[in-house]
Amino acid sequence: MVDLSTDWLGLRLRSPLVVGASPLTRTVEHAQRLADAGAGAVVLASVFEEQIVDEQLGLHRFIDSYVDTDAEARSFLPDIDVIPIGPAPTLRHLQALRAALDIPVVASLNGITPGGWTDLARQLAEAGADALELNLYEPPTALHATSAEIEARQIETVAAVVEAASGVPVTAKLSPFYAGLTAFATQIAAAGAAGLVLFNRFYQPDIDLDTLDVDRRIVPSTSAELPLRLHALAVLHGHVQLPLTATGGVHTGLDAAKAILCGAATVQLVSALLDDGPAALARISRELTRWLDTHHYRSSHDACGATALHSVADPTAWERLNYARILESWQPARTRR
Repeated sequence: MVDLSTDWLGLRLRSPLVVGASPLTRTVEHAQRLADAGAGAVVLASVFEEQIVDEQLGLHRFIDSYVDTDAEARSFLPDIDVIPIGPAPTLRHLQALRAALDIPVVASLNGITPGGWTDLARQLAEAGADALELNLYEPPTALHATSAEIEARQIETVAAVVEAASGVPVTAKLSPFYAGLTAFATQIAAAGAAGLVLFNRFYQPDIDLDTLDVDRRIVPSTSAELPLRLHALAVLHGHVQLPLTATGGVHTGLDAAKAILCGAATVQLVSALLDDGPAALARISRELTRWLDTHHYRSSHDACGATALHSVADPTAWERLNYARILESWQPARTRR
């Protein structure tokens, strides 16, 4: 019998398969179905830094607009607690999920700068979040911002969220675009992060050539995106003393097995579940269990990191050699058999 349970962020999960941040947990009923299908934990949809800041500023502008109109005008305004702005709906939903589910519930924040918005981490922790996921999604568009400046600000943001979370573990969700990923991951760990998630997907709008407008449709991931994650997992496992999570490109139990072998303690699922719902999660769990059993692993923990690079004497030379061999393996289609 294969044991799928795993330790992650100080939490004991019954399975390494985690529902990633997405609309999948917008209702308690659907989140319960995912838990019943075998999810080890669920991550709420992200609350964006800009969302909180804009709502706060909007309320202040509304109230300030009455300051000079009448000496008694403020008495006609509704109590601030009655206006549904900021994190209140998220906090209520988090509490409802915590009450309904018997698996950990992780809140998600998407932010890149330190500031007052990070107080939301404290509120989420107080509302019962078992952990927080901080998504450092930042397409670099500032012309004069150096990579060192961007990374320093993100590290400061991680430290601010960790401090505000008051002991609730924070895992940082990174992009794949850091030149020195291992060094940056080490700095993230020093800032207090309890884990790393690899990687956020680089959502960017396309162009509609008929309307010459922006096309904002989300394109689901495929298993073809997984190797980028596998490489990073294999590099970081054993060198960065944090539990690693794979996200992006996991659609089968074999995909999940690959991620675990490369060093993932947990694997997040989104696109596969958006397509097929809880049934996909149950299928992936069965496939992963079958593969582990067939290859004589008693648990997912035993398989974690079995193919990571920490045991290779010179990972750089090994990587370059593989690169050369992959290029040499190509043949024109007409000569393939």
